[in-house]
Order: sequence, then C-alpha cells, then structure tokens
Amino acid sequence: MNILISTSSKVPLFIQIKEQIKQQVYQGELKEGDALPSMRVLAKQLKVSVITTKRAYEDLEMEGFLISSVGKGTFVRGQQPHVLKEWKIRELETELENVVLEAKRIGLTKNELIERLDIFYEGDG
Repeated sequence: MNILISTSSKVPLFIQIKEQIKQQVYQGELKEGDALPSMRVLAKQLKVSVITTKRAYEDLEMEGFLISSVGKGTFVRGQQPHVLKEWKIRELETELENVVLEAKRIGLTKNELIERLDIFYEGDG
C-alpha cells in the first residue's frame, strides 16, 4: 500500500489517507481480504499521529471499505464491482455539483460549462 500525504495541503491528513485507500480499492490495487498495516505501523510510516490513522480506518470501515477484527487486523472488505462503481459515481456527482456551483458563481452559462466538459472528455485527461 502506497500512501503519500502532503502536510502543506488544506485537506486534513486523515482524509488524504482515506481517499488514497479508497482509490486503491477502486483501482483494484487493494483487493478483498488484503491486510492493511496496523494503525500504529501506518502512523509511523506516514509520520502522523495514531489518531489520524485511526480516524481514516474508522471512516473507511463505516463506509464499508474495511473490516476490522480484534487481534487479527484490518482488511479490505469484499466489494461487488457494481457497488464500487456506484460509490465512485456518487463521489463524481458530488464533485460535479461543486463544479456547477463554481461555474454559476463565476458567471459561466450551462453551454459554456458543457463546452469545457466536452473538451476535457474528448481530450487526453
């Protein structure tokens, strides 16, 4: 498991950890049954407090990504591909909502926003 955090980012550390673990599950880098490092080990590797890793793991467990077993560790919970896709769509919709709100705030019309979306969708990114 490879996690990179930025202490200069405005995004809280536990969210950076959580989002990167989720991304690795979405991309299949972490699979059902894979063991994650203990909260203490991960905290030491990332040079953050155990409370930070605990919060990330607890959130991921509540969201259904992880399962913890006392004395055994924390593991990736099995996910059906369609469930993972639905979660990813839900996250994308939240991001799109923010983009639309920002576009309205700066005065872009719907068509101007769609033009930009088309450019990005058809481009390399």
